[in-house]
Amino acid sequence: MKAKVLQSREGQYINVIGDNQYIKLTGEETGGAYTLIEEINPPGVGIPLHVHENEDETFHVVEGQVEFTLDGKPMKAGAGTTVYLPRRVPHAFKVVGQTPARVLVLLSPSGLERMFRELAQLPPGPPDMEKVVAICGRYGIRFL
Repeated sequence: MKAKVLQSREGQYINVIGDNQYIKLTGEETGGAYTLIEEINPPGVGIPLHVHENEDETFHVVEGQVEFTLDGKPMKAGAGTTVYLPRRVPHAFKVVGQTPARVLVLLSPSGLERMFRELAQLPPGPPDMEKVVAICGRYGIRFL
């Protein structure tokens, strides 16, 4: 492991079915401890209700506003808000408001960056949900 400095919008850029991600730190760089991703997305971009079987997930909203669904209830998170989601907690999120949101996402332990890279290889356009569900399932992500 070695030190690394990355500015906003630096890192490996991938588009995961409309979710703009900059992979900042991978499991290879953190000894498997965690993955760090910066997401910068316009209003409307989000992920439907799902669970992670293998990772805890922490979101820190840097700019904009994100609506999380936790326990079936919507909760708005603005700049400066941190949301911690232990594995197996059902959740969804969507960028809301009038401006893009910039969010740092920490996944622990690492490994989910491999799933995001695989999803980013799907052809552009409306996603083939059967393929999306199969890829996500291999990494312990279930849609509800």
